[in-house]
Amino acid sequence: MNPHSTTVFIVFLRFGPNRAQAGQWMAGHKQWIQDGIADGSFLLAGSLDQGQGGLVIAVGTDAAAVHARIAQDPFVVHGVVTADIHPAAPSVMASGVAALLAGSESAA
Repeated sequence: MNPHSTTVFIVFLRFGPNRAQAGQWMAGHKQWIQDGIADGSFLLAGSLDQGQGGLVIAVGTDAAAVHARIAQDPFVVHGVVTADIHPAAPSVMASGVAALLAGSESAA
């Protein structure tokens, strides 16, 4: 993988053993998402169908930094969700996606 290319990280946040505590950590989780969107680390975030958890599309060139960022989610910290992180190196994409990725590279 080219160390200068942006990798997309598809992150599934599946409910874990402490799902019942979601309400307790929701404000921090939402702030974590907003911070990631604001600084260009996350392209999008949302819920999975049927109440299974959530999804984050993260971008970056450093997998360790992305993993560390995901580990800071209060939901992950407190076992509300478990994170399943899948790196992908896009080779074909719509021009709008290419522009988003180009913007994330300059924000990093």
